[in-house]
Amino acid sequence: MQARSENRSELLGIEAPWEVSKVTHIKESRTAQIHVVCTDDAFTCPVCGNLCPGYDHRHREWRHLNICAYRTTVVADLPRVQCPEHGVKTISVPWAALKVRFTKEFEGQVIDDLQDMSISAVSDRMGMSWHVVGRIMERAVERGLHEGRDKMNS
Repeated sequence: MQARSENRSELLGIEAPWEVSKVTHIKESRTAQIHVVCTDDAFTCPVCGNLCPGYDHRHREWRHLNICAYRTTVVADLPRVQCPEHGVKTISVPWAALKVRFTKEFEGQVIDDLQDMSISAVSDRMGMSWHVVGRIMERAVERGLHEGRDKMNS
């Protein structure tokens, strides 16, 4: 069973200390959930990077790329830490940006599709409103501008 879990985690780009604990699907609604757990109990503050004690967990879901025509989400109970300097903060995850409810792979697919399709066409294809597609596009532009500034400053 360990090898299967590692293969599923690797396939999705999920790295230690995170691993896929199970995958569930509902045929009737053509949905799938990838359940991910953290195997570590030492966490760092997402603001300062200092090691902090755990506080509690928050249930989160992220839209992921469809798998075999099933609408897919990644599901996890995210640890929160009690940072002496920054207070209670939710830890960051490698598959999604902070406070974003889509995986990086999902947002990357939206951006790739926008190279060849209109916002309306992408929103129809991905099953989301054009406002949400527009917000994903705005985040991509913000990342690109930030990366450009970083390159000019180095």
